[in-house]
Amino acid sequence: MSEKTALTPATHTTPPAKFSHGVKKGNILQVAGQVGFLPAVEGRAPTPAGPTLRAQTLQTLANVKAVLEEGGASWDDAMMVRVYLTDVAHFAEMNEIYDAYFEEQGLKEAPAARTTVYVGLPKGLLIEIDALAVLG
Repeated sequence: MSEKTALTPATHTTPPAKFSHGVKKGNILQVAGQVGFLPAVEGRAPTPAGPTLRAQTLQTLANVKAVLEEGGASWDDAMMVRVYLTDVAHFAEMNEIYDAYFEEQGLKEAPAARTTVYVGLPKGLLIEIDALAVLG
């Protein structure tokens, strides 16, 4: 039986509670919900990429990608992506950003995805994304 490995990329802060940014076991990698925080700076609190949905979505996708890469995966290994928005009015804009991002990534096949509205994110954060990947 393979061991479970916690993943925290160098760009990420240490989680504030007992959880991991990602966990890999065998060929399964689960990326925990990521938000649009800029790369970690020692001694500085996490900082959102900006106030706009675009800035936060692109940074959130970069943060998910960093966890995937830390676990030896890529977007092509992603089987499922879950997006949580804080405002139903952001659906169309997020879809445009999401589509353009994955086109730029050269993704061979799009992962399954779902988007829902969730109002429980910390103040100022507009989006959270998690992903499930299968390697090999």
